Amino acid sequence: MKFRFLIVALLAIPTLASAQKVKPERDWTNAVLWQQYSGEYRALAFQAYNFARLSLKEALWENQNGKPNCIIVDADETIIDNSRFQGYEIQHGVSYVPAHWTEWTAKAMADTVPGALSFLKFAASKNVETFYVTNRDEADRKGTVENLKRLGFPNVDEAHILLKSTTSDKQERRNKILEKYNVLLLCGDNLSDFSNVFYREGKDTKEQVDAHQHLFGTKFIVLPNPMYGDWEKLLYKEGKFDEQERAKQRLEKLKSY
Repeated sequence: MKFRFLIVALLAIPTLASAQKVKPERDWTNAVLWQQYSGEYRALAFQAYNFARLSLKEALWENQNGKPNCIIVDADETIIDNSRFQGYEIQHGVSYVPAHWTEWTAKAMADTVPGALSFLKFAASKNVETFYVTNRDEADRKGTVENLKRLGFPNVDEAHILLKSTTSDKQERRNKILEKYNVLLLCGDNLSDFSNVFYREGKDTKEQVDAHQHLFGTKFIVLPNPMYGDWEKLLYKEGKFDEQERAKQRLEKLKSY
């Protein structure tokens, strides 16, 4: 009799396992925790902005074109940390809800990325203006301005904050700045914050990174962001998929042996 019960129990295990709800949003838990708690995250951020300071000094010596000087920075995960928003989404069993993001930006609660504020203040002391080229929407403007002003960032005004309008492609906004300014360097957490060549032109991303390796740490300052970005798009097949299917595709993309 005991043997029969054992067989029934063993046969039931796959059924119970398949009945359990998969939570694809949990895929990002370690990434968010790493950004919130690890010393390595802070060290990498400080390292990036230390290189930015050195590169800015060098660029100021070399600049001879007569235009006013500026730097271009992204906002989210470049100068301000939104990991608390990502934590909220995970705890509520979702990956990303646009309405939640709007609520978050309105709170103006994001903290600084380590090293960002001191670097931008240093740039301002050298008469280098900062342009914030971000893919936040116009609906996020009020909260964004309040957040940046509360933290003490320079050049927080209408002219220096370029939000997303019709497209997330930042090249047009960068070109607009280049018409009047000498851009000494760019800071971002996503390769698309620097150039379209990395993701938007259909080229091999790794090959393009290798081809432009001399610009990283000098002209392009990259901040760590394991939580989201254009890199994730390379994991998925073409088409629209729900989070369950996207989680499956992420698992299939893992390299193993």
